[in-house]
Order: sequence, then C-alpha cells, then structure tokens
Amino acid sequence: MTLLKNTEEIYIIAEIGQNHNGDINIAKKLVDQLDRYPYDEITGDRFNKVNAIKLTKRDLDEELSQEGMNKPYTGKNSFGPTYGEHRAFLELSYQDHVELGNYIREKGFDFVETLCSVKTVELLDLVKVDKIKVASRDLTNIPLIEALANRPEPVILSTGMADLKDLQQALECFTIKGKTNISILHCLSQYPAEYRKLNLNTLKWLQDNYPQYTIGYSDHSLGTHIPVAASAMGAKIIEKHVTLDRNMKGTDHAGSADIETFIEMVHDIRALEFSFGDYNIHCDATVAVNKVKLERSLATKFDLKEGSVLTETDLHMISPGDGLKWEDRHRVVGKKVKESLSYNTLITLDLFA
Repeated sequence: MTLLKNTEEIYIIAEIGQNHNGDINIAKKLVDQLDRYPYDEITGDRFNKVNAIKLTKRDLDEELSQEGMNKPYTGKNSFGPTYGEHRAFLELSYQDHVELGNYIREKGFDFVETLCSVKTVELLDLVKVDKIKVASRDLTNIPLIEALANRPEPVILSTGMADLKDLQQALECFTIKGKTNISILHCLSQYPAEYRKLNLNTLKWLQDNYPQYTIGYSDHSLGTHIPVAASAMGAKIIEKHVTLDRNMKGTDHAGSADIETFIEMVHDIRALEFSFGDYNIHCDATVAVNKVKLERSLATKFDLKEGSVLTETDLHMISPGDGLKWEDRHRVVGKKVKESLSYNTLITLDLFA
C-alpha cells in the first residue's frame, strides 16, 4: 500500500491537553492510539496520519492567585477539594513532558507544546519542541509573548478569547524581534462550542488581513464536520482535542473527539486535500469508459422507410455515446435513407445517400 501525502498537506494537531488526567501512561496510550493511518476506501492506499501531538504545560507558581488556588472545587469532574489541588493533580512534571515529547517524536509525530507562563519556557531547554502554542488566554500575557519572540521555534497563536487589539499587540511583539514563523488559529473558547457562534468566516478575514502568516482553525465543536469545513475554507492547520473516552472524569473529555472520531476527521481532511485538484475544468481520463457508456449519440426516433429524407424531427439522442453528436446532425439531415431503419438505430454516415 502506498502512503499518499499531498504536496499542500493540512497540518493536523491532536491536542491531548489535560485529557491524560495527570497520568503519563494515559498520555502514552493516547499517542499509541493516534499512531494510525486512515485509508482511501477506493484504492486501499494509506493517507498520512495526524502530523503533531500537543501537550500543555502549566506551572502552578505562575498560574493562579492564592484565592483562586484555595477556591472550593467539588463538581463531578474535580480531582481535589480546591481548584489548586485539582490543577496540581492534572499537571504532569517537567520530566514527564520531556519523556512524552521524546516518545511523541519517536513515533514520527511533531511535538507541539502549549506553554502557559514565562517559567514554563525552560522546558524548551530540556526537550526538542517542534512548535510552540500560545493559548488564547495568554495572548495578552506579554511577558510570555516576549520570551517566545526570542526563541527560534515556530509559534502558533490561538484567538479563542481575543479581539483584534489583543491579536495585533501579540503580533507586534514578534515583529519587533523580526520573528515571522507565526501561525494564527481562529478559535472559539467555548467547550463544546455552539455552531451558531463559530463564525468560520473569520478564517477568510484572517487570510485577507494577515496573508504573511499561516492561518488555521482550532476546533472545540462536536463531531468532525466543522474542522473539515474549515479545511475546505483554506485552513492550513487544524487542531482538535482528543480523548480515550468522552465519558471520562475531567473537564475537557466531553468536548473532545474520541480516537475513532478523530481518525475519521483525519481521513476526511486527507481525502479533502486530494479532492481540490486543479483550477480548471477538464474531463478526467478515468471517466472515459463511463463517457462512452452513458453519453448519448444521434439515433432514429421513428421507423424510417428506404428512400425517405431524414429530418431533424426524425432524430433524438440515446446511449451509448460513441456515435455522432447533436452538433453533427447537419451531416445527415436532408439526406436519403439507403435502406429501412428501425427506431433507435444509431446514426452512421454510411446509412445515408
């Protein structure tokens, strides 16, 4: 089976985020199950798998106020009596991220990391990160943006909570440092996101107003149809949360795609990539047999007697399509029938004098 990779492949990111529930083994299991190639149902060839897997690193020393850390958190998805304890339970260590980053890259994926504070930038000195993600809540975290502006790694900005001023301010931090390897993801930070609030036309607006940057879409909606639609609208990056089980305890699982749904999305996006084709109209060689079988040719509409003069009203079009066409009728109309013809006889020039 051939591995099919489009020359303008959409970059698909599987976002694990906190769906590992603070367990490195769950994270590895997610990576293992994402290591699958979808297939072309017609040819049996493989489409390329997801391009990258993303983790999120918070440092609780730079995460919440003391009041926020001590706030009671006792809902069904809580992993601790306070929000601080809940967050601590979900947080993998720096060494865990190093181990997972290497594991992800050994599997052939890019390793993308969301860094949530200046302190977490030290992770970049411990493990190879292919791209850095800035969560939408940190688009106004200028100290973090400035720290990343000094780094060589490509940066992806999410706009899920941003207005134009927030986005422009962040971009200016990179521009000052001459950093241009930036991507912008349209996003709605609602979990799960309502269809009527997604505003996918923002993709076109970003493409028109920021042509120097790669534009993509980070999805929090249910199902796969919205990211596929975003791909059809020109998104060059698609990011979506993935989980082992949408019913697992934890805040992100219900709004994430399970593995089967995620792989289905990858399949549909890869199939879409190949469906775009060329900017023209042509009859593909693969339809040649059907063209002959199904197109129509000139034929007699009635029984015709020998010596009768053929008129246009004596003609209609039937299959197969390998005979004379309607535009050829002038070659036979007005001529005499050499011998009697039954109706639905395909017209050939030798039948007429």
